[in-house]
Formats: sequence, C-alpha cells, structure tokens
Amino acid sequence: MTDTTEKTPSRRRQRFPEISTRAWEHPADRSALVALRKLTGFDDVLKKLAGLVSERSIRLMFLATAVKTSERQFPELHNMVRDAAYVLDLEKVPDLYVSQDPTVNAFCIGIDTPIIVVTSGLVELLDEEELRSVIGHEVGHAMSGHAVYRTMLLILTNIAARIAWVPLGNLAIMALVTGLKEWFRKAELSSDRAGLLAGQDLQASMRALMKLAGGHNLAEMNVDAFLEQAEEYEKAGDLRDGVLKLLQVLPQSHPFAVVRVAKLKKWAESEEYRSILAGAYPRRGDDADTSVGDQWKAAADHYTSSVKESKDPLMGLLRDVAGGAATVGGKLRDTFAGAARGNGSGPETPRDGE
Repeated sequence: MTDTTEKTPSRRRQRFPEISTRAWEHPADRSALVALRKLTGFDDVLKKLAGLVSERSIRLMFLATAVKTSERQFPELHNMVRDAAYVLDLEKVPDLYVSQDPTVNAFCIGIDTPIIVVTSGLVELLDEEELRSVIGHEVGHAMSGHAVYRTMLLILTNIAARIAWVPLGNLAIMALVTGLKEWFRKAELSSDRAGLLAGQDLQASMRALMKLAGGHNLAEMNVDAFLEQAEEYEKAGDLRDGVLKLLQVLPQSHPFAVVRVAKLKKWAESEEYRSILAGAYPRRGDDADTSVGDQWKAAADHYTSSVKESKDPLMGLLRDVAGGAATVGGKLRDTFAGAARGNGSGPETPRDGE
C-alpha cells in the first residue's frame, strides 16, 4: 500500500478529513460492525480461524496472475484509487489489481492489508466516473473492514459442507450463514454510499449499477426508467409476489441492482448525505465511544421504518399483523384461493338449478 500524503483528486471534490465509516454505513451494517469492533481480540481469533484463507497466498496469487496498477500500468485506475483514498481520508492506499476476466466484477479482500481487484470486463463496461464510484465502493469495503464478513461466510460455509450429515448442526450453521448474508447485503448498500461520497456524481453511481444489470449499451437504457422499474419491483403484484421476492433475495450476498439504485438515490436525497457534504459527519476519534446499544436500536428503527414505508404486499401483511388487523386471515384466504381458482383447481361456481 502507498501513502496518500499531499495527493489531491484529479477533479475538485469535497474531502472528508477524519471521517468515520459510521457516516456511510447502513444502520444494520453499522450495528454489527460496532459490536464486532468492541470484541477485544475478535480479529485475532478470526484470523486464526481463517488460516485456510491466507492473505499472503491471495496477494501472491494476484501479484503473479493479474496486473498491479501504478503510474506505469493502468495509471488512470491507479489515480482513481488514490483519489478515493484522499477524499475519504484513508492514509494508506490499497493496492489495486486488474484481472483478465470477462465477468463484470470488483471485490476487496484481506483483513490486515486489504487489496482491491477489478476485472477487465468491468473496466471495459464502465466509463471513468462510473469506475470511480465502483473503486470508491471497494475503498469503503476496505475502510469498514467488510472482509470480516466475507471471511466468516467462507468459514461457516466450509463448516456447513463438512457437517451436512448432522441435521440440526447444519441447520444452525445455515441460519448463521443466512444472517451473515443479510449483513453483507447491507454492507453493499453501505459501500454504495462510500462510492457516492468518493465520486460525488450520483448519475455516474446509478449508471454503474444499471450497467451491472443491463450491459454496456447505455444508449438503450435510461436511469429514470430504471428507477421506475425499481418502483414497479417494490410494489409488484400481490402477497405471493412478496413471498417470492423474499425467497429470491435470501440466498443472495448482494442486493438486486434495482434495489441498490433506489436505495442510493434515496440516501443521496437525505439530510444525512447533505450534512456529510456540509462537513457535519461522525469522526474517527469518537468511534471508541460509540454505544453498541444505540446502534442496535438504530438498526431496529430502520427495519421498523422500512416495513412501515414499504409498498411490498408482504410488508403490508406484516404491518397488519403488527397492528392486530382482523383481516389478515381474509387476505391470505383471498390471495391463495384466488390463485387456486385461476389455476382451475378451486371449487366450481354452482350453475343455476344446481
């Protein structure tokens, strides 16, 4: 990793001296991270458990098989990661590698000395400002320490595979894996925010996410239409669609692209984002005094608010349950009975004279 001393961004953007990662972390992600940071020795234990995921081995592998950016190799990308580190006030710039791979991907790995890897497919797909947002996203992962989640997922998934023959043991591990995936999905939303802070170009950040869904032909796509698509997905269908969406998202480590775009735009329009740009944001010097209880309450409040504001039919049912609505049973009966009739499997309507 290299020093960022006296390096300025390639174009003028607001810089955030001493900014804490809490400024951009999603409430559910932040509560978990604050709790983990309070556990003395947690990193040491995790590193011992993660012996199978050797940072030295990973670093050597990319050093041997990918291209390490520098002033002489992919200099524009090299400047982007330096810019992101400068804007977010990260003292040491993570090494950035370009890997020959047509798959569109970027990731940050490592706990002690994180590195960032972008694929050639991603570099070819995105323009300069879109790449800046993605690299800022990965710098956000590095600063928040999200590699902890990834390492824990690898460990637990490996354990689950080994004890698959033990029914209750496997169920317990898979429950933890499901919880970690939920954390990781929120970590992705956090890093989308970091990418926006690093690039400070909302349209570029949204275009990058849209291209992840639809490919390189930008002339055939429209960000506003993609946001309308996100709205359609949010409120789509009836209770059955809400259940299907839940089942589809549970195995995912990343939120769906339309969800990410909508969430990022909402945050960009929030008072929280405006305050950060104005210089009113949490500082690293206060991290040690952060209350775990307060963060868990903020996460709980967020989920409660999400259910209240959601237009998803399943979330509507949860609101009814929470409010003790007497019509819940009727909604369920009408939804699934209607589906049965539509499939021709429900009772026939009596004809006159029968």
